[in-house]
Amino acid sequence: MALEQHQIDEISRYDEEKRLKYSVKTMVQERQIWILTDEHGCVMLNTEDEDCVPVWPHQELAEQWATGEWDNCKAEAISLNKWHSRWTYGLEDDELAVVVFPNQNEEGVVLFPEEFDFELKKQSAKAR
Repeated sequence: MALEQHQIDEISRYDEEKRLKYSVKTMVQERQIWILTDEHGCVMLNTEDEDCVPVWPHQELAEQWATGEWDNCKAEAISLNKWHSRWTYGLEDDELAVVVFPNQNEEGVVLFPEEFDFELKKQSAKAR
């Protein structure tokens, strides 16, 4: 489902916790997670403590980040099944965290991969 600009603007104004809840619910409903990639792979954000993979609930929200130094990046969907089977363990092995739906100030909830996986599975259980 494509988002219209007014929806993007409204969702982007959510605080970190509301963006997390919205993202997890949407990712489970749509059965996919959006990342940004370039020729080197998945793009990263860095906090003081963690190297993070940013994730978004919609292609349009991910594409909003494809500007400036990231203007050559493309939004890529990862199926929920592939995320559970490969990404969670791969991120843990690489000691990377997940930042969920960062805003333009690079603010978002940072979770360890197993915490993010738990939130997705908890939402999946609710949706049944």
